[in-house]
Amino acid sequence: MKDISEAILTECLRYQVIPLAMENNQLVIAAVESESLNQVISELSFTCGCHIKVNYWPAMKVEQYIHRLKHSRPDGALIAVAQLQLPNDEAAEYADERHDDEPVVQFINQVIRQAFQRRASDIHFEPYAGHYRIRLRIDGTLQETAMPPAALALQLAARLKIMGRLDIAERRLPQDGQLTFNLDGEERALRISTIPVSAGEKVVLRVMESGKAPQEIASMGMPTKLQTLYTSMIHQPQGLILVTGPTGSGKTATLYAGLRLLNDASRNICSVEDPIEIPLSGMNQTQINLKAGITFSTALRAFLRQDPDILMVGEIRDRETADIAIEAAQTGHLVLATLHTNSAADTLVRLSQMGIPDYLLASSLKLIVAQRLIRCLCPRCRQKKPHDQKVYRGGKNITLHDSQAMGCEHCLSGYYGRTGIYEMLCVTDELRQALFNGATATQLHILACQQGMVPLFEAGITLVEQGITSLQELYRTIGAAHQEPEADLL
Repeated sequence: MKDISEAILTECLRYQVIPLAMENNQLVIAAVESESLNQVISELSFTCGCHIKVNYWPAMKVEQYIHRLKHSRPDGALIAVAQLQLPNDEAAEYADERHDDEPVVQFINQVIRQAFQRRASDIHFEPYAGHYRIRLRIDGTLQETAMPPAALALQLAARLKIMGRLDIAERRLPQDGQLTFNLDGEERALRISTIPVSAGEKVVLRVMESGKAPQEIASMGMPTKLQTLYTSMIHQPQGLILVTGPTGSGKTATLYAGLRLLNDASRNICSVEDPIEIPLSGMNQTQINLKAGITFSTALRAFLRQDPDILMVGEIRDRETADIAIEAAQTGHLVLATLHTNSAADTLVRLSQMGIPDYLLASSLKLIVAQRLIRCLCPRCRQKKPHDQKVYRGGKNITLHDSQAMGCEHCLSGYYGRTGIYEMLCVTDELRQALFNGATATQLHILACQQGMVPLFEAGITLVEQGITSLQELYRTIGAAHQEPEADLL
């Protein structure tokens, strides 16, 4: 960066642009083309006292350069604050909302803004004995983004708790809350969670979905055949539909994609969630509040007195909630819910272990959707591997043409974005009979596959064959395929 002063570099980083050179009172910058860029150029020109020339770069290239710049140079203002060694009470006051122009406040705002720009789902603020680390979860994997001075741990935690309206003085117990962040005129919601750790308090911000652009079923990576099945099932007048998978697998997005199709003036749709992740006009959405006595089960019981047509349960966590959901599904309501299990067949066994009688489960359950989110190879830099791969599929080893992640200025380690992989178990008469007979998860899985269910690993192999993802990423997300034991169906 030729003839770039520290002051100009600081100003450019504040506006998320890259200074390239200073020539004859003209500052050359690299930036992403956007609607707000003209305003940035005007303000930067005024602040730096020079003309601005712009080179347009891809967003990912700009992000990577800014990331390297921030890691290669300490923030002087932050270091100055860290050197103050403020007492606890003064540190909290320093991070108060009355000090919006302070370096700590600006730094946190910059980190959150960067998280939105880089499509992060979570922001981790992590104190350690000798250093402080901030990481972003992008496309399901954590990436380091900044390392402020370790002495700022108290101020950073205090500011974040003030933003989430949490108790600043309470450092011994975990706390949860919610905050809003203004991103280019749009209010975006984040969920905040704090927990005491050995070197202070760790804070995690979860980026909530924006209600302005909810996902459509067709954009979620669901094959046409499964789209048809899912759409037909959610239009059933009654019954229970479950979406399962680990945390962060896109379960809520799948449910809301279906609810958007059902959301009209002729239906009373009620949901109970913890928290409300996607605000949707036309739905009656209730937030769990344990202090006020609002749990999944109490909210569901209240909903049943509200003349509902469709109920959505954010998560079935216990026997009581499961009982009420099944009762509602058997009394003329359509119930959609999520559950944490590894596969569709495991869901049947899990509910049975909760104490739900098999006959109730078999008579109320209509569809189980098990899903994962898998990273997509960058279409600009992916390459076919020179040698084919051997994988176990459909009871035998097959040869597979695999692709590999190379990495370029447009992507993150060769991957960009994620798509869903799904297995759908439609509860048929044969499966109901197997449930009555006490079949195991393996037996139920084999029977479902015989009736046309495509397992998660098989769905992932299809994406590998299409060059959408890699075999390595499939193994990371699902695990290696294994030969399933022969099982006599009951």
